[in-house]
Amino acid sequence: MAEIEKARSEKAARLKPDEVSKTENLLSRFKDEKLLERFSQGFNGIRAKIGNMVTGGGFAIGPEYSREDLFKGYLQFRTAAQVSTRGYYKIDNQWTLPRLAKNKLALDIYTVHHNYASINYYGPGANSTKGGRSNYRLEDTSAEATSVFTPVRGLAIGGTVGGLWMNIGPGNDRRFISADRIFTEAQAPGIQRQTNFFRYGVFLQHDTRDNPITAKAGRNVIFQYTWFDDIKLNTHNFRRIDAEVQQFIPILNRSRVFALRAKTVLTEANGNETAPFYLQPILGGSDDLRGFRNFRFSDRDMVVFNAEYRWEIFAGLDGALFMDAGKVFSRRGQLNFSNLERSYGFGLRGNARNATFLRVDVGFSREGFQVWVKFNDVFRQRRFGADITQPVF
Repeated sequence: MAEIEKARSEKAARLKPDEVSKTENLLSRFKDEKLLERFSQGFNGIRAKIGNMVTGGGFAIGPEYSREDLFKGYLQFRTAAQVSTRGYYKIDNQWTLPRLAKNKLALDIYTVHHNYASINYYGPGANSTKGGRSNYRLEDTSAEATSVFTPVRGLAIGGTVGGLWMNIGPGNDRRFISADRIFTEAQAPGIQRQTNFFRYGVFLQHDTRDNPITAKAGRNVIFQYTWFDDIKLNTHNFRRIDAEVQQFIPILNRSRVFALRAKTVLTEANGNETAPFYLQPILGGSDDLRGFRNFRFSDRDMVVFNAEYRWEIFAGLDGALFMDAGKVFSRRGQLNFSNLERSYGFGLRGNARNATFLRVDVGFSREGFQVWVKFNDVFRQRRFGADITQPVF
């Protein structure tokens, strides 16, 4: 016993504090000094807006001015202009009256202009090939007014009305052929002749999430029906159905979350009319099938399922494991679980002010792997109703 006690005493005398690595010191400082919160908050409503531009456009940044306290909170205003490293640009403005009719009614007016020099297009259908990549220029301007009635907490009934002005042209990415040189009007409707749209719709939403930006618990269910009226050529009149269910299941004192989503987009038209190719549903990229290239699949309809397991590494940083499955199709009867494309992977989530500030995902699929660096949550959407602006944001 004496020898054992002597050995313990000698060992205790030699003990030293664990040395902290440089990486751990950096992460601790990043957390303790709240650098993410400071950067995202800005100064007097002025801040840098990062990301939130079309995937593949490069790193995007620009000034943003936002005020939520005008007229004691009865008016909110936001405007931003961004340019990317590839020369893409986006300008948007938003006016919101959030507290009408004793907080039961809200009105939102949103305008945006995009000019994207190169959007990927692989051709229509699930059988398009990875080597069939082409590109096109997309320039559009839209204006939309949305009204939302919330009779009880969590339930929203709304309507939208607005216009969409399109300009489609040859892509400027010289690595790939321009889409208008290989696809006909029959294969890709709208590729030779552009048109403009008057659009209007209705939606129903039931939202019980604890936080609509970065949820840890609750459910969000959306159904929206939108009419697109071709006001120029009268050949691309169509309707669009958006349905989405999100479910968040917390465990272990909300430090770990299962995040689930099922989403479908369906289009329908009369006779020989159809949605133009640039407004058809897409799959592939940072927000759905993360193991495939952006805009990899496109057709009249699509369905996708996502499952994530998220856990807190430390305050402000989460880890994630995910699985994605989905497909595009041309007939409503193909809305099922057959022939789904699959991807899986892992990622990190940087959070600031209860929002995802930075997201890094690595996805794997039968076509290889993709690395995504984004500045939004994977289930990104607007506050009320469905996001019908794809493939641009």
